[in-house]
Order: sequence, then structure tokens, then C-alpha cells
Amino acid sequence: MNQPLQQVRSVEAKEGAGVRIRRAIGVSTLPSLDPFLMLDFFDSENASDYQAGFPDHPHRGFITLTYMLEGRMEHRDSMGHQGVIGPGDAQWMKAASGVIHSEMPRQIEGRMAGFQLWINLPAAEKMAPPEYQEYAAADFPVHADGEVTVKVLAGEFGGVTGPISDSDTHVHYFDGRLAAGRSLALDVPGEHVGFVFVHAGSVAIGGEPVAFGTLARLGGGPHEVTARGGSAGFIVAHGRPIGEPIVQRGPFVMNTAAEIHQAVMDYHAGRLVQPVAAGQLRS
Repeated sequence: MNQPLQQVRSVEAKEGAGVRIRRAIGVSTLPSLDPFLMLDFFDSENASDYQAGFPDHPHRGFITLTYMLEGRMEHRDSMGHQGVIGPGDAQWMKAASGVIHSEMPRQIEGRMAGFQLWINLPAAEKMAPPEYQEYAAADFPVHADGEVTVKVLAGEFGGVTGPISDSDTHVHYFDGRLAAGRSLALDVPGEHVGFVFVHAGSVAIGGEPVAFGTLARLGGGPHEVTARGGSAGFIVAHGRPIGEPIVQRGPFVMNTAAEIHQAVMDYHAGRLVQPVAAGQLRS
């Protein structure tokens, strides 16, 4: 017998210097979904909701994956990277041992929409050197079947493989679009945990309705996603759980309280800013 579909309605919050977002992982009803630590969805045509942006702030112990649906955001970090991502673009940043970065809007009007997903790192990688990768929309292949399309950012779908790779959790990340009444068949590996988050319209998963702005948890096995009442858009992510203790204090995610204390001390002592050899710069 199929288990009831676990759904989490995203919760409104403010992050950065006052950016209005909706959070679906990292809330009281879903503190984490190993290997995923946080999922934020931002979507507004009101510049006052996003104009303040995310000034310089630190990270240690995990990966951030930012995917833009609309709008333009500039990234700068303590590794020396700088770039602007626009509609359909993405950036993958392995903060690992420590990065200070900023994400600031590069528009003063119009819609700004997208996602930031935090992906945990195993203990063996939390103090590894940080890395950064930036991808244009054209870098992501699309699997199309009539009125069903799947943009593949990471992992594989329908024989199409995305450019982003995470050897620790084998994360798959897709952006699916369905015309009214059309369906998409997903097959999540048995050892993976994942989710669907609806960013346009609404869907049904296994016959259960899932509204806009809602996350539906996926376990291993087959799942069918169907557009309800009109066209629909959603992201899908799944990966292999790490299964280690998670201790988090704001932008630091480690395995023990002592490691969190060290991260805070390192940040205040300026030790999160690390020189990077020219050959390591990638964008």
C-alpha cells in the first residue's frame, strides 16, 4: 500500500538584507531532508521584495545551488569569482572549508524568481577547498516529449545528463514543465530521498493534489506528476542521504558543536578568506 504523500507548504520569511522568500526545507515541519538542508523560493515582481539582496555573508560545510527562473543576480566571493546569472542560469558553490560571498540583484524592476538549495557535505569534505561553477541556460540539456519538457541541471533523466555533478550525494536536479493534463513519470533510486516543489500552477502526484508553493516529499520508486487545471512547472531533486549528525548555526553546517564554534572563530578571525590559485578559478 502506498504511503500518504508528505507535503510541506512553504513559509514566508526574510533573508539577507530583507529579501522576501518562501522556505520549504529548513522549517519547523521539515528541518532537513538529508542530504538537503534548505530550499528557498523567491518570486516577486515588486522590487522592494528583492532589491536589498544578500550582502557579504559566510558559509561553511555545504553546497549552495542557485537556479534562476527570471531576473538577474550578481555573485561575488572571497575566492575571487564574479558573475551575473539570468533566466535559466545556475551557480554551484561548494563552500566546504569556508567562503564569504554576496548575491545582489542586477535589476531595479521586473520579476525576480528562482531557488537556492543547500546540499550537505559529508564530514570528510566539510573542510575541503571551496569550489565555484557557473552555468548558462544553454549549458543545460532538455529532454522533450511533446508537451512535457525536463531541463536537466544535475544527474540524468531520459538519457540526458546535466553538467552539474556531486560525487558525494549523487544529486539529481530537474526543472519540469507540463501542459494541462500531461504527466511526467519519475523513477527515484531506492536509496535516494527527494522532493517536488511546484513553482507554477498545480500538480497531482499519485493522484494527490499539490498546490503552488508546496513541497511534496519523494521516496525511492516510481512517481507520476500530472498538471492539474492548466500548465504546471516544478523542480525535482533527489539524492543519497549522508546519514551523519547535522549541527547548524546559521550559515555554518558541521557535525559537532565544537566544529561550529571553530567556524564562528575562524570567520571572525578572517580565516574564511582563502587565496585561490589562478588555475582553480572556474566560472
